[in-house]
Amino acid sequence: MESGVLPDKATPRGKFPHVKKVGNWIFVSGTSSRKKDNSFEGVEVDEFGTTNLNIKEQTTAVIENIRDILKSVDADLHHIVDVTTFLVNMNDFGGYNEVYGQYFDFSGPTRTTVAVHQLPHPHLLIEIKVTAFVG
Repeated sequence: MESGVLPDKATPRGKFPHVKKVGNWIFVSGTSSRKKDNSFEGVEVDEFGTTNLNIKEQTTAVIENIRDILKSVDADLHHIVDVTTFLVNMNDFGGYNEVYGQYFDFSGPTRTTVAVHQLPHPHLLIEIKVTAFVG
C-alpha cells in the first residue's frame, strides 16, 4: 500500500493523502480547482470585489488535477472506474456535464453527481473523487 501528497499540488486541508494505491486499486481524495498557491481556477474577482465563478473552468481544472495525481502512481484517466462529483448548485450541472463529456464517454467510468450545501471554500463550485483500477 502506498499513499502520497504531491508537492506540486495544493496541500490537503487535513491529514489525508491526495492518492492511495492498494494493490491494483487507486483512490483519489476529493479534488478541487485549488492550485498550489491556494488560488483557484475558474474564479475572477473584479476591482469592486464582485466574484465570478466559472463551472466549466473549475471542472476542467479538477479533472486535470486528477489526471496529474493519477500520473504520480503510473495511471491515467482511462483507468478510472468510478467518479463521485459534488456540486454546490445543480444549476451548474449542464456546464459540468459538458466538460466531463470532453474527457469521458459511455465506455468510461460509472458516475454519481450529488448536490451539497457547501464545499471547504466559498469559491469552490465542484469537487470530484475517483476510484481507478490498473491491472
